[in-house]
Parts: sequence; C-alpha cells; structure tokens
Amino acid sequence: MAPMLHFDHEPPSRFPQARSAFDRDLQACRELLRHGSRTFLAASYLLPRAVREPACALYAFCRVADDAVDLGDDSAAAVAMLQRRLDRIYAGRPEAEVADRALAHVVHRYAIPRTLLDALIEGFAWDSQQRRYETLDELHAYATRVAGTVGAMMSLLMGVRSPAALARACELGVAMQLSNIARDVGEDARAGRLYLPLSWLREAGIDIDAWLAAPALTPALAGVVQRLLAHADELYARVDAGVALLPLPCRPGINAARYLYAAIGHEVRRRGYDSISRRAVVGRRTKSRLLARALVMLQPARQHAAHPPLPATEYLLHAVATTPPAPPRPASTYERLLWTVELFEQLERRDRAPQGMALPGAAGAD
Repeated sequence: MAPMLHFDHEPPSRFPQARSAFDRDLQACRELLRHGSRTFLAASYLLPRAVREPACALYAFCRVADDAVDLGDDSAAAVAMLQRRLDRIYAGRPEAEVADRALAHVVHRYAIPRTLLDALIEGFAWDSQQRRYETLDELHAYATRVAGTVGAMMSLLMGVRSPAALARACELGVAMQLSNIARDVGEDARAGRLYLPLSWLREAGIDIDAWLAAPALTPALAGVVQRLLAHADELYARVDAGVALLPLPCRPGINAARYLYAAIGHEVRRRGYDSISRRAVVGRRTKSRLLARALVMLQPARQHAAHPPLPATEYLLHAVATTPPAPPRPASTYERLLWTVELFEQLERRDRAPQGMALPGAAGAD
C-alpha cells in the first residue's frame, strides 16, 4: 500500500495567526503563478489540496529564483542573493517576500533538504552562463538540477521519501526537461544556447559552430533529436513504478504531467523532428484525451521499481535519506477513508490474482 499522506494542517485553535498568514502568502503565490506559470497552476488542480498548496509555494519561489538569475544583469550576484535568502529561510527567519515566507513554512513542514534548492539555483546559474554539455551524463547533471530537484521536492510534499520513489520522481523531471530541450532546439539556437550533447552532434557529422550560425533542420540533426527523445521515453517508461508508490489522490496529477510532457516529444517526432522552423504544440483534443487517461491509470506497473537511479540524481537521494522526516501528524478523517479504500482495493486485486501469485506492492511500497 502506498504511504499515507498527512492531510491535516496545524490545528486552527493552536496556530490561528500563523495559518492565516500562510493562507495570505499562498494567495499571493497563486497570483504570481497566474501571471508566469499558468500551465502549472492549471495542472495543480489535479492534485489534492494538501499537496497543491505547498506546491504553489514551492513553484512561486522557483519562478522568482529563475527570473532573478535569468533576467538580472549579474547572475553571480543573483545566485549569491538567493543563497542568502535560503540561509534565512532555513533559519526560520525569511525575508518579507511572500514567496520566501511561504517556502519557509513548506521546507520545515516537509523536511526538504537545503541541497535540493541549492541544486536548483545552481542549475539556473548554469543556464545564465549558457553552458554546453559534452555528453549525455553531463546533460543529466543539468536536467537533474533544474527539473529533477522539483520532482524530488514534489515527492516529499506527497509524503513519499523512499529511495525507489525519489529515483523515479527525479527521472520524471529529467525526462520532462529533455522533452523541453527537443522542442526548443531552434529557439535555443537562435538565442545562442545549445543543450544537445556535443559529442552526439559531432558523431552525426555536424559542425557545431557553423550550425549555430545558421540553425536548420538536416537529417543529421533530426537523428540527434530522435536519439534524445528515445532516451526521454526510456525514462518516462520507468515513471509508472514511481506513480505506483504515491498516495492514490496524487497519481492523476503526476500522470498528467508525464503524459503531457511526453506528448511534446511525440509531436516533435510527428513533425519529422523539426523543432527548428516551428515549435511543437500539443493540441487541445490530445490534451483532453491525456488528462482523461491520467484520471483512470491509477494502478501502473512496477517492473522498474528496483531500477538503479541515474548517477546524476544520487546525491539528491542521499540528501533526503540523511534528513530526518518531519514528525508525523494525526491522520484526518479523509486520510482514514482513503486508507480504507486502498485496503479494499488491495484485497480485490488479491482475489482476482491466480492462486499463489504474489502481487506487486502487496507487502508495502516503501
């Protein structure tokens, strides 16, 4: 059975002022996301409220941090400033910024290691430096920082800290970032950015400097994009095992994220890997079909549960493993009801299975 998520917040009678302040900060975070991250805000409504609220706080800080590094004149100074803000957040004395106050509540409530947020900010710094990546492993290191960290933190917000679940959560973030890279090859090149592994481009016979000076779709480039998307699909295939370890109400939201981002790559593939002359867009009809699928695919296969994590993500898993979880809080009525539903679901699956066959996850997810 998937680990249970604590849906209760602090009892209002004990913390009325703190809870009210957090509510106000959350509303401000939602307004910030409404103007800069509408896709996330819309997708977040597939998550239970107890996950959606801290996720909004987390994404709001990520949005602020990304803008500070990407849009500022001095990225090194912006990174140093963000590190000072994290110092105060983790000391329980956040600055007056609403995103900082909301994040301070979240990192302490869910025991989010500082390493994860430091890694995220480091990834933003690499973006501002327009780093290039020689190998797939180096690209993994970048994608782990800017997206794998978010996958890990979302897992913690759902109350799931097992290494197996965290490995798949990080890989989902990496796969989503690879889908973005495949979609934005032309747009990035025109801005002087290049994320495709340089060794792959050379193997395909592409003169990197000449191609950047005049980005165009060629059979050789299409082969590199195809190779990247094939690797992303391998990572998406592992995600089922991670989704199976999540609390049941959280699974539709994570399903939606992986189906929609994988669909970006499928659209690039459908267009002959041309992400130079136009940007792949997933149509509304496809989105609706995938969202419907996300709502019903709640018992995914677990054959990749024991797959070793990507080496680039291992230090994030270690940071979580060495951070004590927050003290458990009493289960709510809703949580107890969910536990009962999942228990009957497990019993029904056992009744349907051939006699003597072991069911995946029957002995516990962690």
